[in-house]
Amino acid sequence: MDTTRPIVIAHRGASGLRPEHTLASYALAIEQGADFIEPDLVPTRDNVLVARHENNIADTTDVADHPEFADRRTSKTIDGVTATGWFTEDFTLAELKTLRARERLPQLRPDNAAYDGLFEIPTFAEVIALARGHNVGVYPETKHPTYFASIGHPTDALVLADLTAAGWNSADAPVFIQSFEIDNLKRLHTQTRVRLIQLIDADGAPADGAAPSYAAMATPEGLRAIAEYAHGIGPNKDMIRKGDAVPSRLVADAHAAGLKVHPWTFRAENFFLPASLRHGIDPRAHGDIQQAIARVLELGVDGFFTDFPLDGVQARDRFIAGR
Repeated sequence: MDTTRPIVIAHRGASGLRPEHTLASYALAIEQGADFIEPDLVPTRDNVLVARHENNIADTTDVADHPEFADRRTSKTIDGVTATGWFTEDFTLAELKTLRARERLPQLRPDNAAYDGLFEIPTFAEVIALARGHNVGVYPETKHPTYFASIGHPTDALVLADLTAAGWNSADAPVFIQSFEIDNLKRLHTQTRVRLIQLIDADGAPADGAAPSYAAMATPEGLRAIAEYAHGIGPNKDMIRKGDAVPSRLVADAHAAGLKVHPWTFRAENFFLPASLRHGIDPRAHGDIQQAIARVLELGVDGFFTDFPLDGVQARDRFIAGR
């Protein structure tokens, strides 16, 4: 796989066009030319990793329509945030397989909602098999690893087990493992040669308390510390250039520390774009996502996450041709 050019990472698949984290979304992303497909990973009660944005599946499945699971609705506090719904760790894989996916953003993506009820929740092993069959990579995110470890679900070990079973637990495997936490990446650094990506956000701090803030991690000193255990960073794209503002030094500082830079997430809807790149006033209408991507490619990023892989591929290829 060619990683000498900026890589296109299909964020939850082609999630702008199909319900996220479904095999249909991943398959469309592959068809559109993505280099990597990205599953967020959460465990089942029987310790199987499945692809969901969060372990609370109230908004991304039809679980509320299943009376047999009504008594499993509950409230939990995860990383300091209380949520009410149904949680993957309270279901076996067999039970989750009886559910069907739903679009998470139906107000912004009503066309995706037409696919509600058609697709299962895939396992990480199924996502890997799809990727291997089409010669693309996987870019899994371990969600809430400290929380899950505290309740007996060692997600890091489960990730490595699935990758090892597929023959992809090595330095040259087409895999990046990402996390917003620090300590689990440091542990993984001692357990695998797979490339690791430290996710950072424009606000807040890691849930494991291993750093005072993401802002501190984005300083030259913080980036050098990340380089001791990670291959690169995955910053909120606003940390590189917020809207139409002057770009920051984050890409240059990360490269100086020896880190790759893969910002997230580029979306086509006006709602997510700066004013200068919107088309019309409808928040659901599509603006100039390719120009938004071109702006960060010009700053030297090594890849990027997008809900619209075809736009990402076209923007990347146009940038390379112009360069």
